[in-house]
Amino acid sequence: MKQVTLAELQAALPNVLAAPKNNAPIEQLCLRPDFGERNFVDKMQLTQEFGIPGERWNYSPWMKHEDGTADPCIQVCILGTRVLDLVWRDRENTLHPGDSFMADMDFSESNMPVGTLLNIGSATVRVSNKFNDACVKWKVRYGNDAKDWIVMPENIQYRLRGVLCEVVQDGWVSTGDLIQKV
Repeated sequence: MKQVTLAELQAALPNVLAAPKNNAPIEQLCLRPDFGERNFVDKMQLTQEFGIPGERWNYSPWMKHEDGTADPCIQVCILGTRVLDLVWRDRENTLHPGDSFMADMDFSESNMPVGTLLNIGSATVRVSNKFNDACVKWKVRYGNDAKDWIVMPENIQYRLRGVLCEVVQDGWVSTGDLIQKV
């Protein structure tokens, strides 16, 4: 299956940016217990200490503090479904990106500045200052254009690859729960 082109992505940008600004329901929850593993669940726990218990963040995070401990700024990742639908064309043969939550929402800096609190289910997360620039795996799975589109200087403000968040209040999140800006 042919990967998405930069022209297609740019043409779709107005639709991506028209996503709801608040109160978007979670459409999908994904646990990543190990590299390349995806478990889709209806409910998951969020904790300040462990992020999402059972996730590989606890033992093998991609971002660590100098002392080797996991950086809590990347405990939860949320990706917009409009972007997912653009890039993930071959759903049978290409691995899901593995973001914790999928929702149809605007994750731009103007809508969700760094530090924005989001109530989701009975948990609260804070939007971190870490930019999700789409790792090399994103590029391999969805194409060079999908990666380049995320990091185009004019697109960085839109956080097209979604937001990274830290858990600030323990709780439970279920499919269908609303993401609500505090």
